[in-house]
Amino acid sequence: MNRAARAFWLDSPGRGEIREADLPEPGPDEVVVRALYSGISRGTETLVFRGGVPESQHTVMRAPFQEGDFPGPVKYGYLSVGVVEEGPAPLTGRTVFCLYPHQTRYVVPAAAVTPVPESVPAGRAVLAGTVETAVNALWDAAPLVGDRIAVVGGGMVGCSVAALLARFPGVRVQLVDADPARAETAEALGVGFALPADADGDCDLVVHASAHEQGLARALELLRPEGTVVELSWYGDRKVGVPLGEAFHSRRLTIRGSQVGTVSPARAHLGYGDRLALALDLLADPALDALVTGESPFEELPAVMPRLASGDIPALCHRVRYDDPAAGTHA
Repeated sequence: MNRAARAFWLDSPGRGEIREADLPEPGPDEVVVRALYSGISRGTETLVFRGGVPESQHTVMRAPFQEGDFPGPVKYGYLSVGVVEEGPAPLTGRTVFCLYPHQTRYVVPAAAVTPVPESVPAGRAVLAGTVETAVNALWDAAPLVGDRIAVVGGGMVGCSVAALLARFPGVRVQLVDADPARAETAEALGVGFALPADADGDCDLVVHASAHEQGLARALELLRPEGTVVELSWYGDRKVGVPLGEAFHSRRLTIRGSQVGTVSPARAHLGYGDRLALALDLLADPALDALVTGESPFEELPAVMPRLASGDIPALCHRVRYDDPAAGTHA
C-alpha cells in the first residue's frame, strides 16, 4: 500500500509550504485515509495564516490533529474528506469526514472519522465542520416558530446558519451582508437578503457572524426590545468595541456567545459525534453547494492561501482537490 504523504504547513505568518509527511504504521484501531477533498474555512484559517491567533488562545485554538504551534510553523486545518484505505472492515473503502489538516494521506484513530452518508457527495461533505458550528449555534439560539431572524455576515458560518434556518416553519430569515453578491447565495439557500442599511428590524433573534464590530453594532440595532444577538464571530487578536450605551439597557438586549468547542448546554446529553453525524445528514440538501465558491489542487495551496487571506480570491468555502496518480482519479 502506498503510504507516501504530503502536508501543507504554515511556515511563518503569511508563508506556506508543502512538506513530506512520515506516516506511522496503523494500529488495529486506526485507519489510513487517502484525502479526496479538504475545505478552507476562510475566516479562521486566514486568521491563522496571517498569525492573528492571540497568545492567550493558542491552546484553545488548537485543531484536533494540529502539529506545531502558533504562530508557526504549524500544520492547521479541520475539514478533510477521504477514503479509508486500511482499517477495521466496517470502515475500509468508506468515504469519511475527519477534523484533519490539509494532507494527502494520514493515520488517525478509527473513532476520529465519521462515515459520510451515501446521500452526501464527497465534495460537499467538506462543509460538515461548518454546518456542525451552525447546528450548535441554533441549539444555543433556540429559534421559535414564527420568529423574525436576521443573520448578519454572509460568510461560511453565517450562510450555514441561514441555510438551516430556512427549514424552520413560519420564520422570516434575512441574510445581511455588505457584499451585494451575497444576494445570489441567499437566493440559492432560500432566504431573503439585504444590505446592512436596508435590513428588516424588529427581530426576535439576530445571529452575528461578520467578524466586524460594525456588524455587531448593526445586529443590536435590528433587535426588538428584549431580543437576543447570538455572537459567532471570532475576532482573534483584534479589540472590538460594543455599543452598550444609548438604548442597550433600556431595551434590555442580550448578547450571547456561542462556540463549537463545547456542545451547547441545550443538548448536553449529546456528544461531539452525535452533532457531527447530524451535520453530515443535513448536508444531503444540494442547496448547500452554494457555500463552495472555489476549488484548486492541493499543490497550489502555497500560492492560494495568501490570495484567500488578502481577499484577492473571494470565497465562502474554498475546496482543495487531491489528485493521486497512485490511487486513481479523485472522487
